[in-house]
Amino acid sequence: MNYENIAVSTEGKTTVITISRPQALNALNAATISELGDVLDRLDSDASCRVVIITGSGDKSFVAGADIKEFSDFGTAEAEELARNGQRTLFTRIEHMTKPVIAAINGFALGGGLELALACHIRYASQNARLGLPEVTLGLIPGYGGTQRLPKLIGKGLANEIIFSAKMISATRAAEIGLVNEVFSLEELLPKAKELAASIAANSPMAIAEAINAVNLSDTDRGYEAEIKSFGVLFEKEDKKEGVTAFLEKRKPNF
Repeated sequence: MNYENIAVSTEGKTTVITISRPQALNALNAATISELGDVLDRLDSDASCRVVIITGSGDKSFVAGADIKEFSDFGTAEAEELARNGQRTLFTRIEHMTKPVIAAINGFALGGGLELALACHIRYASQNARLGLPEVTLGLIPGYGGTQRLPKLIGKGLANEIIFSAKMISATRAAEIGLVNEVFSLEELLPKAKELAASIAANSPMAIAEAINAVNLSDTDRGYEAEIKSFGVLFEKEDKKEGVTAFLEKRKPNF
């Protein structure tokens, strides 16, 4: 399928989605959110895809934010629907994918861009990346999960500082506080993300899907029970039989 705002490529069991709106520093508009949601729906049911990487085109911006022109004159009802639809179509969709999603942050990740990265399961960043949630400078708050996912990741105090001050932080600082996993040069970023994706793709997709669900529930009362049930369910799956047999036979499993 052809898309106007994103490019999709496959390398082995990894699919790379590149947001390509260079004239707007890859800002998220409604069409881009819709296209991302559509391709992720397809990939989640595609057994040949094991891992997804999301990045931005060029060397300046991952996603510089939401496209403010689209909602500048919205009222309350329209704004609520914008946030709700965005969560449903894209941000919550990513969080609950059965395939791991890696954000390769190659520059500015601001507002909706950082919120997109927060929804991903793993975040790598380039040294030139700058991250922030500037919504309060517009008289708004983060509307795509920033107020919920950021404190879970780095704690309330640091999240409050980033949200209330609207300041950008460096990739190095983001790594120090656990906002991103690792920092690489711009040239290394995508190859390193692909390297991680390949190591993930070699493991049991059934187990990874269950792990994603259990980790997502880790800050709720249902987390431990989800872990127990997933652990038990996997014992009757082919992946578990192959994994244990391969271990006992001293060979690599073939998932």
